[in-house]
Amino acid sequence: MNLKLSLVVSFICTSIGFSQESISPELPNIAAKKTLTVLRTDQTVTIDGKLDEPFWKNAQTATDFVMFQPDNGKPELKNEKSIVRVAYDNDGIYIGAELYQDSANMLKEITQRDNFGTSDHFGIFLNGYNDGQQDFRLIVSAAGTQMDCIATQENGEDYSWDGIWYSAVKMTDFGWTVEMKIPYAAIRFSKKDKQVWGVNFFREVRYKKQKYAWNKIDANIGNIMQQAGVLTGIENIKPPTRLFLIPYASGYVNQNKEGTETTLKGGMDIKYGINDSFTLDAILVPDFGQTVFDNKILNLGPFEQQLNENRAFFTEGTDLFNKGGLFYSRRIGSKPSGKVTLNENESVQEEPGAINLLNALKVSGRTSKGLGIGILNAVTEKTEVSIVNNVTGETRNEVVEPLANYNVLVFDQRFRKNSSVSFVNTSVMRNGSYRDANASALLFDLNTKANTYKLSGNFKYSTINDIEDKNGFSSNLYIAKTFGKYRFSGGGNYVSKDFNINDMGINFTKNYHNFFGNFSYRILNPTKTFNSFYYNANSSFEWQNETGKLQNAWVGTSINFSNKKNDDFGIGLDFNPIETYDFYQPRTANRYVYRPKNYGGWFYVSTNYNNPFAFDFNPYFYIYDQTKRNSYGFSAGPRFRLSDKLFLSYGINFARDNNDKGFVDKAASDIIFANRNVTTIENSVSGKYAINSQMTFNMKVRYYWSYSEIKNYLTLLEDGYFAPNTTYDQNNNDNFKSWNYDLSYTWWFAPGSQISVLYRNNAIHYEQRLNKNIIDNLAHTLENDLNHTFSVSVKYLIDYNKAKNWL
Repeated sequence: MNLKLSLVVSFICTSIGFSQESISPELPNIAAKKTLTVLRTDQTVTIDGKLDEPFWKNAQTATDFVMFQPDNGKPELKNEKSIVRVAYDNDGIYIGAELYQDSANMLKEITQRDNFGTSDHFGIFLNGYNDGQQDFRLIVSAAGTQMDCIATQENGEDYSWDGIWYSAVKMTDFGWTVEMKIPYAAIRFSKKDKQVWGVNFFREVRYKKQKYAWNKIDANIGNIMQQAGVLTGIENIKPPTRLFLIPYASGYVNQNKEGTETTLKGGMDIKYGINDSFTLDAILVPDFGQTVFDNKILNLGPFEQQLNENRAFFTEGTDLFNKGGLFYSRRIGSKPSGKVTLNENESVQEEPGAINLLNALKVSGRTSKGLGIGILNAVTEKTEVSIVNNVTGETRNEVVEPLANYNVLVFDQRFRKNSSVSFVNTSVMRNGSYRDANASALLFDLNTKANTYKLSGNFKYSTINDIEDKNGFSSNLYIAKTFGKYRFSGGGNYVSKDFNINDMGINFTKNYHNFFGNFSYRILNPTKTFNSFYYNANSSFEWQNETGKLQNAWVGTSINFSNKKNDDFGIGLDFNPIETYDFYQPRTANRYVYRPKNYGGWFYVSTNYNNPFAFDFNPYFYIYDQTKRNSYGFSAGPRFRLSDKLFLSYGINFARDNNDKGFVDKAASDIIFANRNVTTIENSVSGKYAINSQMTFNMKVRYYWSYSEIKNYLTLLEDGYFAPNTTYDQNNNDNFKSWNYDLSYTWWFAPGSQISVLYRNNAIHYEQRLNKNIIDNLAHTLENDLNHTFSVSVKYLIDYNKAKNWL
């Protein structure tokens, strides 16, 4: 082990040394920030995209945009120049942009909100505290579609946030114009008499896939948010009362083989600005009936399937709560945690699929001194199942999930505009004598003043109060060079045996320590051959703490690039050159199974999405140092943009594992594995027809089929290897099918207000009968388990600042 550990440390040091010896760049020089002084106006402004109000002629202009990607630092062309003006009044700020471009080159696909599609774009990035920590980014396409997000350096862009603002575009003889109004209630800023905001203006010239910024963004530096310009001149404004009430009503008709059921629901979401820094979000009587379906799969591994969060309350503005990786929101309202105890001749009448959420609230925000505070609380109801005695007919109820409270608390102090120290705590408290859990994390993220080097790390501690109390911890340290063409990073983790955050978070592996390293090279400007080019090499080595056995040894390298036609390509190779051991697959403490050496590779091609027809293709293969064992597959999909309103795409994923070795059962003292072939085919179709930027029809279809065919059984030996098993005769073949069809109509009839009509049918079917005909399997699934749902939902946003005038 010591020799191998030395090899890992040597690899990391070599990466660092290579990057330093190959090039010795000077520290980046951040250009002087541009400054724009805004104009105050008392004139009435109509947001129609025409820019015909007289005050626009007197407003100061922001010009001379500079390319961010791909040719970093190149000035914009005169025939594609950008001219931006900004004004303000007591209600909000106004942006007027003149964007020059030949109409023959303009792209303006109409999409749903937050979907960029294939269009030209203009946007403003605003930071009301000018601290380089968080942007409100509001973007408009040439088709009039709005995109908005909250951006942070740690978590990137969060498009689940939907602000309330106004925009309009208009085609002109020189190109197009944009007019925007951003009410003060949509953003955050201090109470100072004289405001100084961070600002940058963004433009994408889509036909050339070129992105520009008003204040130059140097690609040599990793931190984009630190490179904003300055907006001055706003004086004597006050943050308004931020109170939004969003009542909703919805109706559902559900039909399946059990009959027809009709449900009516009503409730309200509340958003209240406690002060200029903090916001309260609450949901009363939640309704998640129209939430996007989960892509369920056949899961043969030792860990649960991690599902995406599709409920808006748990996705919007949750960057604070995601710090430290302790919070997995799907735990709230998931399947019951308790197990049913059945007596002789008893069975469960109906298993609850999920726990009902009674209510939830979150308070989040950041003070003018950079202290972010987040509090999230949710309560789920007590849930019982009905158990029947099949002989006597008597029934009884048993609790499978008590009343439970879920809580997240976050303190995040930012300083020096690019660094932070955070404390995170999560807890789950279940009523009565049921299991409770608590986890805490201390995090730090330190960057040099010039954003050239990073040092980050964390320490996490978990406590479980159950029949047997357990405490555990994990720690991490990471260092990186974050500027220049040549970059490197490295670090390590230590996770104890009893570290467990899975009551509120999600964590698969524990009881290990590892080291990892990375080296990368990129071009910052196009060459004669490439628009972009990125090379990456990384490795990770991981040991089980108690035995010292190597449970992961991986080295990989990849190249990604785009050509002058804006087609994207990539190729990669992965090597696992050392035999390792898996401590999770046996599902038994202190047992393990060996993993053979293996190697493999992949490549992909993605043609330019600007074209009406585009295509993606991504094959892969892996070969194992084990008799006839290999894996291969591909994903592929054509995309058809038939017009600016109509779009269709098809995707297929195919995967095949030959002679895979997987756990199937425990028989007496034996752990039974199977030598099996696993085949997975997933087909999906999506389509969109947009009437305009507020009104769209959308369709999604997914058919997933996966089956596992047992070839022979094996007994796992104490040394992690196998012996043939000729006595075990159970049927452990798997045949899993999942079908989903969604057809929806969405109309944003007013800011923040929406009508949604949805027809959905879905089916999930599992059996141990193998049938290798994909059409027969689909027919069998639809005949036996199809569920139909038709629903209508209406929500209406009431802004207190407007509603008070109604009275």
